[in-house]
Amino acid sequence: MTVSIKTPPEIEKMRVAGKLASEVLDYITPFVKPGVTTDELDALCHDYMVNVQGVIPAPLDYAPPGYSPYPKSICTSVNHQVCHGVPGPKRLKSGDIVNIDVTVIKDEYHGDTSRMFYVSDPGIQARRLCEVTYESMWRGIEEIKAGKHLGDIGHAIQRFAERHGYSIVREFCGHGIGAKFHEEPQVLHYGQLSTGLRLKAGMIFTVEPMINAGKASIRQMADGWTIVTKDHSLSAQWEHTVLVTETGYEVLTLSAGAPPKPSFHS
Repeated sequence: MTVSIKTPPEIEKMRVAGKLASEVLDYITPFVKPGVTTDELDALCHDYMVNVQGVIPAPLDYAPPGYSPYPKSICTSVNHQVCHGVPGPKRLKSGDIVNIDVTVIKDEYHGDTSRMFYVSDPGIQARRLCEVTYESMWRGIEEIKAGKHLGDIGHAIQRFAERHGYSIVREFCGHGIGAKFHEEPQVLHYGQLSTGLRLKAGMIFTVEPMINAGKASIRQMADGWTIVTKDHSLSAQWEHTVLVTETGYEVLTLSAGAPPKPSFHS
């Protein structure tokens, strides 16, 4: 496994791309309300990315081996959809939760981030799942530092999520990112302490746990992209792109509207 160490000029480009990706989520926030379709959210984000930011939406026509080209510019995963939800004509309703996943390309480098959004007023259980997932992501990020291991990240996420009665989706993981959308390493959201790749300053990858309120089992929908929970339970995901530094980490996908780092709970 070859994991690229980014140069200072590359890191600076990643900072720019990461901030731009987060700013797309800032922009779309007021539009996420009852009655809007995910297609409309996709069109708004596409226009903002292309015509305001001057970036390329990385998901549009993205086709990894074995997949047909992705038809939209963002991913929108609603309620029991785990990830890669394809925007469509269905209208969001009060009480829904939705993950919006944005990846932009600026000067050939990628910025990748996602957030959970509440549509009006979700129930207590939906909010709790989103909050625990958010804290799980940050607990994983807190483990990042040169000399530590990938397993430390996964262990922190798994321990916190499972302690709250939730399950970790294992088929999808975080990934290295740079001039390519998906690079090495794979960043699992479960694992054992002091196992896996040793982290080095200059590595950049995503941390993006997918956590289910029910069982971990998933299945793929007929569109070839959208992943849902097998038991129809709710699922949540948050994502940041993170740089490993000698003393810790730098989150590259922050902007004025990004939610703050949470106060950790036991």
